[in-house]
Amino acid sequence: MPVFISDQATSPQNADAGPVGARRRISGHEAPAKLWLRIRRNWQLYALLFLPLVWLVVFRYAPMYGAQIAFRDYSPAFGIEGSPWVGLANFERFFNSYYFKPVIVNTLIISFYSLLAGFPIPIILALSVNQVKMRLFRNSVQMITYAPHFISTVVIVGMLFQFLHPRVGFIASLANLFGMAPPNLMGDPGAFAHIFVWSGVWQEMGFGAIIYLAVLSTIDPALHEAAVVDGASRLQRIRYIDIPGLLPTAMVLLVLSTGRVLEVAFEKVYLMQSPLNLGVAEVINTYVYRVGLLSPILDFSYSTAIGLLKGVVGLLLLITVNYAARRLTDNGLW
Repeated sequence: MPVFISDQATSPQNADAGPVGARRRISGHEAPAKLWLRIRRNWQLYALLFLPLVWLVVFRYAPMYGAQIAFRDYSPAFGIEGSPWVGLANFERFFNSYYFKPVIVNTLIISFYSLLAGFPIPIILALSVNQVKMRLFRNSVQMITYAPHFISTVVIVGMLFQFLHPRVGFIASLANLFGMAPPNLMGDPGAFAHIFVWSGVWQEMGFGAIIYLAVLSTIDPALHEAAVVDGASRLQRIRYIDIPGLLPTAMVLLVLSTGRVLEVAFEKVYLMQSPLNLGVAEVINTYVYRVGLLSPILDFSYSTAIGLLKGVVGLLLLITVNYAARRLTDNGLW
């Protein structure tokens, strides 16, 4: 006898009522069990995450509890909970401080100068090295350019003081050779930002180019072969093949760099400071260090408030730049 199947049973709206839908519901309930089974089968790989997770919790998340010091008149004798709550008084004190404007201005100038100078140069270096066909020369350039990254900050600053010494430095020798007065560049406030930024570019450009070289190695060679057949020059292939291939990675690194725009390297700035250039060399990190640890009265609440403010501003910049990057290039951090 014929069997009639109703439209209701086969309609898309009731697809979950059939065996497939039942399997979907079952798989949804079994997802945690499958995840646990996968962890048991690959426990060695997940065990490698244990120490990084512990480090993240101990040094990143646990210290967030102490951020409330910024809203209290903290005293080590009373502890965090026993110290009186003062609200936004520490932030208002920083906003009304004489050092607020110069510290913020110095930080922004050095940060954006470093970003504008240091961001495109690794890309240019990677594009140039990628075009070199001689393997020995290419490897030599890579080694020479990324080796300075492994030199410590103290050594870098010591080298700067030696090269730019007003009497026995390399610049002084050149000035004497041409009959000019040797400049004291390390004591010149106008030269501080240039020395800081371009020494950093020299130190980090090779190491930063490694990421872009890795991205360039993933571009399909058939694209370049087809472009050569069509008569495209080397510059045209860089413009229409290599640069679009680098753009997503470059946008992510740009967003991350912008989020750290207020994180000027403390060690390098502090070592390069002198009474002659302190007016342009005092940034947020060094100011927090001075008021929090070097002042006669250790003001932990005030320095914590400044550090918390810096983190909030960095987060807002990160969100804003990521939003702009997504709107303009359809690439971003998230």
